Amino acid sequence: MTSVPPPPPFDPELAAALELIKEFISPGMTLEDIDAIRRGPAISQLGEADLTQGGVFAVEDREVAGPVGEPDISLLICRPTAPRTSGPLPVIYHVHGGGMVLGDNRVGVSAALEYAAELDAVVVSVEYRLAPEHPHPAPIEDVYAGLLWTAEHAKEIGGDPERIVLMGASAGGGLCAALALLTRDRGGPRPIGQLLLCPMLDDRNDTPSAHQMVGVGVWDRTANESGWTALLGDRRGGPDVSPYAAPARAQDLTGLPPAFLDVGSAETFRDEVVSYASRLWQTGAVAELHVWPGGFHGFDGFAPQAAISQTARAAHLNWLRRLLAA
Repeated sequence: MTSVPPPPPFDPELAAALELIKEFISPGMTLEDIDAIRRGPAISQLGEADLTQGGVFAVEDREVAGPVGEPDISLLICRPTAPRTSGPLPVIYHVHGGGMVLGDNRVGVSAALEYAAELDAVVVSVEYRLAPEHPHPAPIEDVYAGLLWTAEHAKEIGGDPERIVLMGASAGGGLCAALALLTRDRGGPRPIGQLLLCPMLDDRNDTPSAHQMVGVGVWDRTANESGWTALLGDRRGGPDVSPYAAPARAQDLTGLPPAFLDVGSAETFRDEVVSYASRLWQTGAVAELHVWPGGFHGFDGFAPQAAISQTARAAHLNWLRRLLAA
């Protein structure tokens, strides 16, 4: 791009939050930074939460079979201790974020637990192998193996195999979108919905919003290139990238479960998310899209008390409530 206009301004509350966290989080992660970030405080703090939600959930870590010929995977299973309804409960199948290179199954799960507490649902959060040590297809195959186990054992954990909702933010959102494609194509479990929060969808990293956000926010074009390169190596941006790695590459978006997509107006992923939602509508799919004005990447997790964050969280919950009531 020859001329790049400035990005939309941040929401004032979110801009103040960015000032507070900028010494811990740099927008321009490189491949050389990954090890230090993994050891640093930012990721560990994202995973620090009361997983029981004050006793609402019983929490279990369980090792289950991974992909054929690959190591077992770890699932974090959170079940309501006093369900308000009889019978099997809906299941939120959660996939964590972290740019394909960071995090574990506790990162970001507090949002899923918040919604599950309101909806009387089970949460299963999957651990997947991280790039660059484990490039594509390791992460998506782990996530698929976890979904297979969850569907097959849903009743054992108090869940309903016919009411599984996929949920993920950032890389987790991209993996959920890829999972919806993969399980459709393999004839696997059929989730009833996909909650894709600021999802990482397109390895080409060349949209106007990607160029606008260079050096700004918490995940810019440099960080995005690093994450995709870790996952795909030299294939990143080339002609042969699988849609199960980068869902924006999918030619066929038919037959997918209803989707909720959201993204900030002031973040790298804005344009790829808007494009993906438009392509879903063009196939006749059911999709709801929110572009939050002045939102940076993952703003509702970094600044949960901001008014716009609370509005976004309420929109997620309302969509889930409508989906489960259908």
